[in-house]
Amino acid sequence: MIHFTCDCCKREIDLDTEIRYVVRMEVFAAADAGEEAIDEDRDYLQEIEEMISRDEDLDPLQDEVYQQARFDLCSDCRERFVNNPLGRAAQVELGFSNN
Repeated sequence: MIHFTCDCCKREIDLDTEIRYVVRMEVFAAADAGEEAIDEDRDYLQEIEEMISRDEDLDPLQDEVYQQARFDLCSDCRERFVNNPLGRAAQVELGFSNN
């Protein structure tokens, strides 16, 4: 039997009693619109992947240009992720009087 562990809290996910959630993330270098007009039909991500596959010697650059990751989450960690996907600390808003 296959066992899954939450990549966030490291708790084993019991597939008989709860749902396992999968998060897929891609981070890639954006083409700047200031240099040239963006062609809606052009697949920039595919072009970047092709450049990387041609030049396997550029391993340090590859991580800077394109990364992808996959994570398994339990129900509790999924809820936290959906509410705060960037993991930002909650900002405390202070109320001051009009004095």
